Amino acid sequence: MRVAGPLLIALLALTGTPLQAIDHSMWTSVLSQVVDAHGFVDYEALLADRAGFDRYVELIENTGPSTDPSKFPDSDSALAFYINAYNALVFKGVLDRGPERTSVWSGLISGYTFFRRMKVKIDGQVTNLQTIEDVLIRESFADPRVHAALNCASVSCPRLPRTAFTAADLDTQLNMAMREFVNEVQNVRIDQSKRTVYLSRIFDWFEDDFLEFEERSGATAPSILNYINRFRTRGQEIPGKYKVRYLDYDKGINHQRRD
Repeated sequence: MRVAGPLLIALLALTGTPLQAIDHSMWTSVLSQVVDAHGFVDYEALLADRAGFDRYVELIENTGPSTDPSKFPDSDSALAFYINAYNALVFKGVLDRGPERTSVWSGLISGYTFFRRMKVKIDGQVTNLQTIEDVLIRESFADPRVHAALNCASVSCPRLPRTAFTAADLDTQLNMAMREFVNEVQNVRIDQSKRTVYLSRIFDWFEDDFLEFEERSGATAPSILNYINRFRTRGQEIPGKYKVRYLDYDKGINHQRRD
């Protein structure tokens, strides 16, 4: 990943070239129209009227930190781009499947067809969703808050926001996303009588991301609960000695129910 560094920024400033970040307002427009307050998506409505969405997809397919570094002067602008692009390309994958009526995880190997085999284009390169998540996002930025921002079109995924992530507000948005995620009972459920906490499977699948962050932050005994407690509501922290168990992950499609 190439993100514009201080030298390039200085050169652009000297030549009078403006540092104009990519505009994610098209993505916000899509989200505000088809995503409800619970984060569920009206894929049928989007399939019926997808012109604005397709314009945004064309933008992220052909523009990005590698192809146009002048529009990504810092890490926040790059990370906001990749999070929005991942979520938008998940939408595209769902629409391309019909849209999917049951789960994007269906198949002999759970999730392989959708997240690995399905080809997507981003920033001028053809790749897949798992590579975007694992390489462009997780490895490049090492910020576990992204796990509360990336949405895999499933019921147990973090709630999909109705606005795009932006460079200017990214830190606040990621903090809010993780706070919401760890304070929702479907993701963090405490059984006081059993001194046990039941966590989203996300904390199991990506345990190393959370523990490595704790280590970088100076924790002498890093744990998943320490990380979660950073974002729990004050007074609702989980005792460090509680046993940890993991909840089943609902991989059903996150579509809005039509009665």
